[in-house]
Amino acid sequence: MIWTLTIECDSGRFLAHECIRVIELKSDASLLDLHDAIQDAVGFDRDHLFEFFAGRHRRNRELVYADTFDSEDAFDAYANISLEKVFPLPSKCRLFYHFDFGDDWYFKIKKSRKKPFEPTPGVKYPRAIERIGPNPEQYPNSE
Repeated sequence: MIWTLTIECDSGRFLAHECIRVIELKSDASLLDLHDAIQDAVGFDRDHLFEFFAGRHRRNRELVYADTFDSEDAFDAYANISLEKVFPLPSKCRLFYHFDFGDDWYFKIKKSRKKPFEPTPGVKYPRAIERIGPNPEQYPNSE
């Protein structure tokens, strides 16, 4: 089945504009797949550690999905956690993606209430289906 997720950049060191992406991906995709989809959707370089957690807000971590201090273990752990295991989230919790622990890019991830659907033949998932605002500049002074 294909799920629709809304990814909103909540904060980051260089965040200057609203950035929301709506993506479609397979329900059995892993958190590692979701990491890649978010990186592609906002044009980032995949060059830092990251984590996924659930909580009422980004300063509250009620559920952490992997130990991110060992990147090898985190990649393996995230590759083995499917979205079907993550959703539904605990009551009143949101899913967060935290990328680059220095520049602190935080993204809120919301699963759409839209009914899951069968993959469309010939369509490659994941894919961004809506973009609000420009991509954040990961390194604005690197030009």
